[in-house]
Amino acid sequence: MKLIGPFKQVVTLANLPLRGKLTDEQLEVITDGGIITDHNGIRKVGDFLTLKAENPDIEIEEIEGEQVVLPSFVDSHTHICFGGNRANDFAMRNAGKTYLEIAESGGGIWSSVQHTRNAPEKELLATLLERIKFLVGLGITTIEVKSGYGLDVENELKMLRIIKQARQFTKASLIPTCLSAHLKPKDFEGSNPEYLEYIITEILPKVKEENLSERVDIFIEKSAFQPDESKDFLLKAKALGFEITVHADQFTPGSSRIAVEVGAKSADHLEATIDEDIAFLAQSDTVATALPGASLGLGEKFTPVRKLLDAGAIVAIASDWNPGSAPMGNLITQASILAAFQKLTTAEVLAGMTFRAAYALNLEDRGKLEPGKKADFVTFKTNNFQNILYNQGSIKAWKTYIDGSSVN
Repeated sequence: MKLIGPFKQVVTLANLPLRGKLTDEQLEVITDGGIITDHNGIRKVGDFLTLKAENPDIEIEEIEGEQVVLPSFVDSHTHICFGGNRANDFAMRNAGKTYLEIAESGGGIWSSVQHTRNAPEKELLATLLERIKFLVGLGITTIEVKSGYGLDVENELKMLRIIKQARQFTKASLIPTCLSAHLKPKDFEGSNPEYLEYIITEILPKVKEENLSERVDIFIEKSAFQPDESKDFLLKAKALGFEITVHADQFTPGSSRIAVEVGAKSADHLEATIDEDIAFLAQSDTVATALPGASLGLGEKFTPVRKLLDAGAIVAIASDWNPGSAPMGNLITQASILAAFQKLTTAEVLAGMTFRAAYALNLEDRGKLEPGKKADFVTFKTNNFQNILYNQGSIKAWKTYIDGSSVN
């Protein structure tokens, strides 16, 4: 066993509910606290001197200076395995070009597909690991990573194998998701339903056979896949034994309702969600995942998080880090800006980036500093945890711990 501390503040997030709005008064903050860990995770959290006196022979990792500690963050929606760069897309979009005009000039998702297909596996792995290292440096230790820039058997499996291989080189938890239904590739000769059936019959059985992913995602939108064909696809994927998540309501409403109807673990984006669907989401166990990075990257409105929380929904906040619409990747900065626009409490933001985001990945063993949880936490050199969001990402994580040991 090891006692780590003393911390100026330990923000445990213990006893917070999974759904609905939160006040900052609900936060448990232990002053001059410590954390006892062992190979099974967190053993005890409390006053540092008391823990030390109760365990006189325990190994101590002494913390120097004023630091606060909170559960490490969970990024439950990323696209960080990709090749190429779409800076030109961003420049064209800001210059007033439409999505269609950008796509016709060689940009858009298809550009990333071509770059990813052409990239050597060694290069894709190296850039993926660089992005993982960046996220761990922010205090993010659980990272969902999607495929979706391959869009055929060979290249979707290539991406998922690289994500699996990356696990050998990082202590972060990587959660792979098969997003073969990102859009119908230009080189597929057939209709949308035929491409979705191709995924069901040709790609997903191989994903299952090689144990490359337990999750399936689809982009339901006018420019991608339509509601009825998407619902049919999701039910078939679920019948194959996959968990379901959905890119929903990004530009047009309605698909979040499909996510709930098929029992999706999460519905992500939701910028265009209407009030009646907010109520529908709030009455379900489907997590509503806000992706403020996409709103910032596209200059679009934010997910109506305030309304979702007030209605009683489970709300997570993730980065959507991708080469096109959300290139920033800095979850804390995004979440801080979202909080300002949506009037979110500090408790709501922290919950959305920790245990509520973990729930979106079907992980209930992390996201709080309490006995029995995974010993993943992050420290910041400050005397007040409120400074983390107040400074909108300019206060960097000091130490990131995975399984009770510092990894940076």
